[in-house]
Formats: sequence, C-alpha cells, structure tokens
Amino acid sequence: MGNRQSTATAPRGAAPKSARSTSSKKQAPQIDDRYAAFKLAIKPSKIHRWGVYAAEDIPARRKVIEYTGERISRRETRRRSEEQGRMIYLFTLDSYWTIDGAVGGSGAQYINHCCDPNITTTIRNGRIFYLSRRPIRKGEELTVDYHFARDIEKYPCKCGSAKCRGTINLID
Repeated sequence: MGNRQSTATAPRGAAPKSARSTSSKKQAPQIDDRYAAFKLAIKPSKIHRWGVYAAEDIPARRKVIEYTGERISRRETRRRSEEQGRMIYLFTLDSYWTIDGAVGGSGAQYINHCCDPNITTTIRNGRIFYLSRRPIRKGEELTVDYHFARDIEKYPCKCGSAKCRGTINLID
C-alpha cells in the first residue's frame, strides 16, 4: 500500500486495442464482471478520456474491482512504456513484475487519477485490488492516487479536487 504501486495511465497516442472497435461506430470499453464486486460502468470522463463509474452505491472499505492484465517483466515494462501510438496501462506489482491492463484488463485500467481519491490500492498474493476508502454514490467516478514517482517526467493533474497538487507525481 506504499508509493511503489503506481504507473497507471500515461497518454501515448491512440486508445489501446481494448478501447477500439472494429466497426465504424466506436464502442465504450467494458468492465469484466468476473473481477468487479459491484456494478460498474465505463463512460467518458471529465478527468481523462474514459472513467469507471459506480452503477450502484458502494460502501466504505469494500473490494471494488481487481486490476488484471498481462504480467510482464521490468524489461518488457520499459519497452512498452516507450512505445508510441497507444495508451499505457502499466501497474507496478513489485520490483520485478508489472501488470499491463491494456492486455486482458478487467476495466480497472480506466480508473483515473485524483489527488483526493475515493478508492485505494492493496496488493495481496500477487494480485492488485482497488478498495473503497469511503462510501461511493451511484454515478460517482472512481478515482485513485497514481503516486507517480517524484523523479520521473511530470504529468499534469486534471482531477479538479480541492486537494489537487497539480501533478500526478508525488511531491514532498
């Protein structure tokens, strides 16, 4: 539950394959209900592109959804994070493994950053879970603090929270 657990979404061009449609009409990405403990929906977000929204009230301190995807090495993480032309949905699991939510993701990869989030992250037995920090009302966007490292490129924050620090990166 420390600051090591984040390399969530950083813009790098076009939407990932999971957000693309083969037809001319664009379809919204979907939540994989096998990993969600509550009804959730993915809709356009004021924060960034797509967001995950509660489709029912969620009590405090409850598992909301598991962050899933392809488990990749640090070397592959570096390679994918440097790719151009796609969104990056990488979540650092530990000192070696990263989960790439763009490949087999549960929909949790669309949860946006906020400096005053309503969910938190926990890692248990090599799995990543998002838990509600407080009661979340139906229709509310789910948000988590990405905790981007201080020593990497700064990403501006657009969360709109009164507690916004202006960057997704941690500051002193």
